[in-house]
Amino acid sequence: MRASTQSIVAAVASVLRVFQVNPPILTPEAISHRTLLQDEGGSSGSFVSQVPGCTVTQTLMVHSFANSYGHPYVGPYAPPQCSFNRVTLNLTVRAAGKQFDRLAVAYFGDIEIWRTSTAEPTPNGIIWTYVKDVSHLLSLFTRNQTLIFDLGNLINENYTSPFNATLQATFFTTTDTEKRADLIVPISAGRCASNKSSAWNYHYGGALNTLVLPQNIERAVFTVSATGQMDEEFWYSNVLCSNVHTFGADTLPGYSPFREIQLLIDGDLAGVVWPFPIIFTGGIVRGFWRPVVGIDAFDIREDEIDITPWLPLLCDGESHSFELRVVGIDDNDIRSGLLSESVLTGKIFIWLDCVGSVTSGSYPIANASAYSIALSSAVGTTSNGTNCTLSYTVDVDRQLSISSEVQTSHGTKVAVWQQSLAYSNQGNISDYGDVQVTRQNTLGKATSSEGYSRAFNYPLFVNSTIVQDKSARTLFISASLRRGQDIEISGHSVFPTSLEWFDPRYPEEVGRCGAHPRFSGSRLSTVQNGSAVYFSHGNTSVSPGTTQQDLSFYGIQTQALGSSSVNLVDLYHRHVLAVNDTLVRDEETFPREAN
Repeated sequence: MRASTQSIVAAVASVLRVFQVNPPILTPEAISHRTLLQDEGGSSGSFVSQVPGCTVTQTLMVHSFANSYGHPYVGPYAPPQCSFNRVTLNLTVRAAGKQFDRLAVAYFGDIEIWRTSTAEPTPNGIIWTYVKDVSHLLSLFTRNQTLIFDLGNLINENYTSPFNATLQATFFTTTDTEKRADLIVPISAGRCASNKSSAWNYHYGGALNTLVLPQNIERAVFTVSATGQMDEEFWYSNVLCSNVHTFGADTLPGYSPFREIQLLIDGDLAGVVWPFPIIFTGGIVRGFWRPVVGIDAFDIREDEIDITPWLPLLCDGESHSFELRVVGIDDNDIRSGLLSESVLTGKIFIWLDCVGSVTSGSYPIANASAYSIALSSAVGTTSNGTNCTLSYTVDVDRQLSISSEVQTSHGTKVAVWQQSLAYSNQGNISDYGDVQVTRQNTLGKATSSEGYSRAFNYPLFVNSTIVQDKSARTLFISASLRRGQDIEISGHSVFPTSLEWFDPRYPEEVGRCGAHPRFSGSRLSTVQNGSAVYFSHGNTSVSPGTTQQDLSFYGIQTQALGSSSVNLVDLYHRHVLAVNDTLVRDEETFPREAN
């Protein structure tokens, strides 16, 4: 067990170190640690590959983002002159003064490689470092690129802090034999040639590309990155369109609290994403998020949709359209409505068949008809007829299945992509719109015939109260929240899962407890809860709060070949408690190593 407990002492003059709680990732330092443990357990094997390779760290960017809207960092990238099969990115940011949280997106050319956000600084300054495994983007890092890092920021008399960022890449070699995607194709706004961000802002139009793909594809996965902004930032607390004027002139954000991101291929639905509700470091009440930031705030996850069933169509040598839509519910005419203020990109990971082969097969059969929406709302009034309360419910269920026969040089296979999802939201707004309670749960499962599956559960509870006196220039907000993220992944995911740290991909891992089969999947379970307040008077504000987070990470082992029973192996736990900008408790354990 590794644990540290810090006393509640305000380090007034010190720089505050903020962080995101997440499982460890594979780095050269982690390799050394795992090798040491194996040697202690009696293993003669070494995790570090004996083939020629390298361990090199390269600085990609040192830049201060001040008045940077529309002016991203642009610089060249060249790979190191040695062989490598893994890459991590290390982003370190320093800021001091007053500033909003900001969204940041890094690209190689037109392809998004990392979506993150900033913490809100203090007058004495903050610093954070996040390390991201980007080995799934290996084919991009092996050739020259244009790095575009877009972090829009604004400096004026009130908001004084730039974000001083350093981005480094570390390249190294392991015995990892996983076949990475041969080709990664962007589905984006394509503005690299103008030294601009390639994200679509849905406020300014659709998100559609038309392109011709190689004809020898044997597997293809589409990944989606989407973030709500402006009225869409707190989409999970939005109301039905029929209720947006419930409390008079102050219009409430609409299109319901339900969001679906749709992928359409040649106009046909190919898959959907039901997003995790990201809460940025200024979200709800900023006192929640120092020094512990919200789940995924520094590494906003992408979701994947297997489009292998579409290969007989996509490999015909003709052009095909790929469109992303962000959809809510417009209950005024009981139909889905397109939304604005979302930042979108996508990309296609492609694994190629033999040179000269042509993938063929049957046209995909899609069944997306199993879809239901149930809505209700009620408005409460005072004795004089003034609206004072609003309650509403939204329930959505979707079943989606797409299948085809795909013929490659390896033979004919049945390719299937299936999704099953359920969503519920109960909202209550009272005190003429100043008090809001949101209870939401999103769960689902996606399964691919390529051996991949992902199940998730996203519970969310938020209770907030606002008291504002505009004449006195005062604002008071109090809030409590509880939120979770449970993700179980089996098989071949496009993205690293953190199993790489614990499972060095030996046929068997030898440790102190003997031999263990390699893991077939992973389970991540994390919960945040807390309470916080915010008070401002003029340009002065304070925001005390308490937040704790528990994270557990497990490896999944199948008991026997063909067996449906599984064994969960405790791999990692972390529990943190922060009170009033101070880290009070940080307990980190590796249960398997303690055996």
